[in-house]
Amino acid sequence: MSPRLLRVALTGGVASGKSYCLTRFAELGVPTVDADVLAHRAVAPGTAGFDAVVTRFGRDVLDPHGEIDRARLGQIVFADERSRRDLEAIIHPAVYKAIGDWLTGVEAAGHSRLAIADIPLLYETDHQRDFDRVIVAACPPAVQMTRLMARNRLSDEEARLRIASQMPIEEKMRRADYVIDTSGSRADTDVRVRDVWNAMTSAIDNR
Repeated sequence: MSPRLLRVALTGGVASGKSYCLTRFAELGVPTVDADVLAHRAVAPGTAGFDAVVTRFGRDVLDPHGEIDRARLGQIVFADERSRRDLEAIIHPAVYKAIGDWLTGVEAAGHSRLAIADIPLLYETDHQRDFDRVIVAACPPAVQMTRLMARNRLSDEEARLRIASQMPIEEKMRRADYVIDTSGSRADTDVRVRDVWNAMTSAIDNR
């Protein structure tokens, strides 16, 4: 009988390099899924999530094409905790259900011994117990700020609000099974990703 699938969550802070790490794991042959992609689908036009967002925040959060303007919605929810909690209550249940269904499908297919879900707010939503291992992608807050401001074209204050809305990266690192330092070059990060992959596959072999 083949061993049970090792269910792994990849998390970290905003702009800490999670997506880059996820891509590298995928290149190593690991099945992966991105919670951000699932979140987009959860509020696409025609879904219950879309209707709930419009009901809660109004049609002002829609772009000219009738889709949710993520930048506009982000300005609202990261400036007001209650609004952020309301949005999370709409999106998170759908996302976690989709992740659970995906993991069940990977296990049923039987082609891989581990699978990784990229979940930015894993600890904040207290879902870490749903997984066998947790990886944290981490970099110093100053690096995080620089990356976030450049990537999302945010002001210093907007970037600080988004980082402050999440659990401090030091606490996430403390709770993790594995930490990938993404503050160096991409080549350095690649080495660390492979090291974690080797450690997980070795742990599977020894179960």
